[in-house]
Amino acid sequence: MPAIPPREAPALMEMLRTLIATSSVSSVKPDWDQSNRPVLEPLADWLAAAGFRVEWLDIPGHPDKANLLGTLGSGPGGLVLAGHSDTVPYDAALWQHDPLKLTEDGGRLYGLGSADMKSFLGLAIDAARGLDATKLEHPLMILATADEESAMHGARALAAAGRPLGRYAVIGEPTGLRPVRAHKGVMGESIKLVGRSGHASDPSLGNNAIEGMHAVLTALLAWRDELKQEHRDPAFRIAWPTLNCGHIHGGDNFNRICGQCELHIDIRPLPGQAPETLRAALRRRVAEAAEPRGLQWQVEPLFPSIPPADTPATAAIVRAGEQLTGHAAEAVSFGTEAPYFSALGMETMVLGPGDVAQAHQPDEYLAIERIEPMLGMLRGLIRRFCLEA
Repeated sequence: MPAIPPREAPALMEMLRTLIATSSVSSVKPDWDQSNRPVLEPLADWLAAAGFRVEWLDIPGHPDKANLLGTLGSGPGGLVLAGHSDTVPYDAALWQHDPLKLTEDGGRLYGLGSADMKSFLGLAIDAARGLDATKLEHPLMILATADEESAMHGARALAAAGRPLGRYAVIGEPTGLRPVRAHKGVMGESIKLVGRSGHASDPSLGNNAIEGMHAVLTALLAWRDELKQEHRDPAFRIAWPTLNCGHIHGGDNFNRICGQCELHIDIRPLPGQAPETLRAALRRRVAEAAEPRGLQWQVEPLFPSIPPADTPATAAIVRAGEQLTGHAAEAVSFGTEAPYFSALGMETMVLGPGDVAQAHQPDEYLAIERIEPMLGMLRGLIRRFCLEA
């Protein structure tokens, strides 16, 4: 009887080619949004081939989306290696390489999701190659989530379910092989003013919402200065909360008094600043500018806010990341799924091989020279948190 070959996942480059070739765009715009299930299917096969128990975790209200969890070993604690399975939308005409084909060129692997962050899922499976579940002191979990690039439905569903996963988590977002323990939150807010339209020849016929928004903008820029003066965290390169006015639209014709105006802003809170508290302060300032002018006003989130993340510098996962990389843990201004993992009781670190400068860009790439160091770091983390008692 011929010997049965050992089960294992495909070679790393084959996994990366499949992941990049399988489109899984997520977007708040329905016309661009895609299911992530096609990219989870090969991941599920590879995890099963490597001996992992595979679970499809449905996301309530989103039948075309899912999270995928593979578990090797059993018992309490353990390590979660997590990555999101979706990408941002793309414009192929702006790419010099095919965004849905892994292309090696000049020491780089080009493709949509190569840096942010499908490659990490293949690397995590490759780092676990050859592990014997019976030899693990604590389980190893590989988690692929949905919709990180849009509304974070996958991570939010995990947190809402409250199911314990591991004791430690590593999210493979692009950090340039440097450990990240904290990041700012992300808030997108819509401010709407409603006045009264009228003929531009007689200002008394209307109440100009654009002029009212000018007053709101003045108040917001003053508030931005206050936030900069009153809130500082030296761990961040930009050590204060930021406020950006990113989109404004009002009126419909030059000869009509503007009846409605809308402004969209981005706020990046520091750890310790609750989005709800900031939104209350925003509403107060909008009201103080709009109501004396007889304008109706409304402040609403553009999406559910992403809270800041702040894993203590003394956490075991952070110290392990620093030892393996040779770099002190950092703080960044972009958001991740870390606060939702932390809500499940996991010490969470962000560490990945890509660079954020390549993320969300045409001709996104992962430097090939980053692959072996990342695999070494992942194996070191597995050894520390899964193989050692």
